[in-house]
Amino acid sequence: MSAILRGGRGLLTLVAGLALLAACSHAPPRNPLATWTPSPNHDFRRPLLIVLHFTGDDSTQQALDTLRTGNDSGPVSAHYLIDRDGHIDQLVPDQWRAWHAGSGRWGTITDLNSASIGIELDNNGHEPFSQPLVDSLLRLLGDLTTRLHIPPTQIIGHEDLAPTRKDDPGPSFPWGELAQAGFGLWPRGPLCDPPAGFDPWMALAVVGYPLDDRPGTVRSFHHHFRAMQGEMLDTEDARILYNLAQQIDGGGNVCSAPAAPAGGG
Repeated sequence: MSAILRGGRGLLTLVAGLALLAACSHAPPRNPLATWTPSPNHDFRRPLLIVLHFTGDDSTQQALDTLRTGNDSGPVSAHYLIDRDGHIDQLVPDQWRAWHAGSGRWGTITDLNSASIGIELDNNGHEPFSQPLVDSLLRLLGDLTTRLHIPPTQIIGHEDLAPTRKDDPGPSFPWGELAQAGFGLWPRGPLCDPPAGFDPWMALAVVGYPLDDRPGTVRSFHHHFRAMQGEMLDTEDARILYNLAQQIDGGGNVCSAPAAPAGGG
């Protein structure tokens, strides 16, 4: 009986030790040079936008291996991976910094990894995105924008923030379908010719695009908003940019007012 009790106490000690180790593994790092005197006045990082990628791989398992290992060119990760069938894997907690964006800029944000949630989409870059994948993405975007208080317009592609380096999610990605569900910045109402003096390059910068490589920026803009190739701005681009700039400015679409009746009414 005493042996059983001794064994029971040993088991309890082991369980308590494992519980303590588990608690310590989740405790925030503390500087041994200082006394830990915690304050409640803090929180986790707050993501400001969501960045969409395609994996460029031919299978979900291949993408998972890439996102969870060291890789020859260095470790990469993302917060979420959505496969072609719509299954969602979470690889990094929302409050942590995943290594998905790399160097680039969106508006005034230069450390994109610290300011964003990264979502990898199971697509090799040369095929349409499956509908189950898109449906799961819409559900995930609804959750993230609501729970993390990310503005629904702040959803961009990897190529938008790094047009000199990246081309994902590419011209095949259905940005218009996302817009119909309320996600992403997208033209609203009728398009019209901008007024004299309108600068489309300034409008691109207002939207968020970097202008270091202007042909690359136009290519990314065309992929996102027109599902086409091309590195030169045209009149339709100017109309779209004028519409987007008005949304950002908050003044409303000047083309949305009805035309005045003939003869002055």
